[in-house]
Order: sequence, then C-alpha cells, then structure tokens
Amino acid sequence: MKALSQRRRHPLAAVALLLMGLLITGGLYVAAGSVNEAKAATGYTASDIEQGNKLFVANCATCHGLNAEGSVDGPSLIGVGAAAVDFQVGTGRMPMQMQGPQAQAKPVQFDDEQISQLSAFVASLGAGPSIPLEDVLDTSQGNSAEGGTVFRVNCAMCHNAAAAGGALTRGKFAPALAGVSEKHIYEAMVTGPQNMPVFNDSNITPEEKRNVITFLKEIESQGSPGGAKLGSLGPVSEGLFIWTFGLGIIIAFTIWLTSRPS
Repeated sequence: MKALSQRRRHPLAAVALLLMGLLITGGLYVAAGSVNEAKAATGYTASDIEQGNKLFVANCATCHGLNAEGSVDGPSLIGVGAAAVDFQVGTGRMPMQMQGPQAQAKPVQFDDEQISQLSAFVASLGAGPSIPLEDVLDTSQGNSAEGGTVFRVNCAMCHNAAAAGGALTRGKFAPALAGVSEKHIYEAMVTGPQNMPVFNDSNITPEEKRNVITFLKEIESQGSPGGAKLGSLGPVSEGLFIWTFGLGIIIAFTIWLTSRPS
C-alpha cells in the first residue's frame, strides 16, 4: 500500500490520469457517434446530402431556416423524414408561391434527382418516414374491397366516399385523389400533409395502405358508368340538379301557357 501511495504522488501521475480520461472519453464519443450514424442511416450518399443541402439553402431556407429549424413562415423539418419532402416537392406544393391557408399542387419545380437530394438532406437531420418501397405500392397484391372499408372509415369524411375531395374550414380543402401516384398517396398517409392526420403503421398497416391505394386506383379506372358524375357529391348535387332544371322547366312551361292567346 505504501508503494502504491508513492506512485500516486509521482509528478507524472496526474498527466497519466488526464491522458487516460481523454482516451476513454474520446473512445466513448466515437462509439456513440457510430451508433447514431447507424440509427440515422438513410441509404443516401454523402454527396446526395451535400447537394441537397445546397438546394435547400437556395430554395427552402427562406421559410424553413438555414438549418431547417423552422421560422414564423415555415415549420421545422427536423424529423419529418424523406417521405414528407418527396411528397411536398414531388407534387409541386413546395416551394410555395405565396403564403396561404394551404399549399396548392402545381407543376413540379425540381427533377427527380434534385428531389432525391433534398429528401436525403432532410432525412439526414433526424429519423422520419422514408420513401415507400415498391412492394407496398404494388396494387396487384392489394385487396380493393378491404381497402374501400379502410378508406370509408378513415378518409371519406374529408376526401368524399368517391375520393372526389371536399371543403374544409378556413379556406382549406381535402384534394381529389384521382391522378395521384401510388407513391404520393402512401407518403401522404404516413406524413399527414396540411390538415391530414398521420396514419402510421400502428394506425393503418402497410398492407392496409396498399389496399387503400388499390381501392382508389380501381374506382379511378372505372370512371362513371352510371352517367354524369356531378362532382361525385352524391344526393346533394343530384338534388340541386333536379331542383334547378326541374323548376326551370316548370317556369318555362308556365310562361308558355300564359303567353298563349285566350
């Protein structure tokens, strides 16, 4: 014990302990960083992320902040995932032309490579929904009947039972779903754009999402075999049509009768 006590008092003992502490701290930091990198693996290259950062600074940072931390003009994008970017930019909703109650779909401003790079950059900021794989978008494997049930329970109150869209409050609306790609429908379900709720895999499984997409594509391909759709608004538009044109015919007939000489 006396010899050990003497070694502790050695002039270099403090230096040795400091170096050992630094080595241990550095090793733990590297290990933790490796774990975090593994958890945040996105499948994108460093070049994709770098180019996406440049595109983001040039086109998105004005509203979302230089580090995507958000501002009074746009929400934070940390943790929204690649799927949110692919949907918003891939449908032309972003970048927005002007502030308003809801981002409008418009012609896409970026090509596929640039959209992928922007998605890579945002995905690198934090874990979030990823762009769906092809197998969950394969409608040949879906069940349209089951998808229709899921759609009517979870989506029809806003998007209409025929997916024709509908009005919401304060100038907002649920868009029609005809012509929307399978990928963008899936991404909308997992990211919840605008006023739409997020349907994660605990709410609606990937298989059920595929069934919903199958249902939507089936009713889109069927068209309107019963005649004019009248906006697919059901008895409201049908009743208005009958009332307007029926009453018009009655008025016209009344005028014709009263105009005849007695």
